[in-house]
Amino acid sequence: MYAVIQTGGKQYRVQEGTTLKIEKLELGAGDSIEFDKVLMVQADDATKIGQPFLEGGKVTATVLSQGRHDKVKIIKFRRRKHHMKQMGHRQYYTEVQITGISA
Repeated sequence: MYAVIQTGGKQYRVQEGTTLKIEKLELGAGDSIEFDKVLMVQADDATKIGQPFLEGGKVTATVLSQGRHDKVKIIKFRRRKHHMKQMGHRQYYTEVQITGISA
């Protein structure tokens, strides 16, 4: 059984027990969260697809930790102009583990 959920402007395919890093949510470690924007649920031979979301579809998860991704380096360079600009960015994330799927 798996589901497709939407959070933080992105879509994720999740199964029970899956851990994933999503856009930062203001929650502490050990808190539980419910995702109600469920796009699709696949269970055995039955597939339910929402338009755009499923009515009564719910995915529950537990927050494992908060953190930051690896640094992404940005370099802006203009040839022959003696100009180079370097920047870096580390995106915040929330690591969650999926505990249940219901449609």
